[in-house]
Amino acid sequence: MELRYFSAGKSLALDTGSCIGCGRCVEVCPHAVFSINDRLAAIEVRDRCMECGACGRNCPTGAITVKSGVGCAFAIINGMVSGKEPSCDCDGPESPRKNRKACC
Repeated sequence: MELRYFSAGKSLALDTGSCIGCGRCVEVCPHAVFSINDRLAAIEVRDRCMECGACGRNCPTGAITVKSGVGCAFAIINGMVSGKEPSCDCDGPESPRKNRKACC
């Protein structure tokens, strides 16, 4: 079964000009979003990205950016775990993203 979270993995970005081809993104990504092609990272299947942020936190050159920890992926996973309807709750009083720009 193919895991897919979003259409076009909203916040994931890769700057191949900054990539050194170390392969850390391939090692840490839990859903095989990345591959190494011609000694550089490549986004293999963007829709597999759940925006966990492991790739961006482990990229030594900052070539990968992704917004993680809140937003749609967090809402979907939290909804599954809690059995409630997924909600980004960007504007709620408990929201960690309160006073930030668009959540989802």
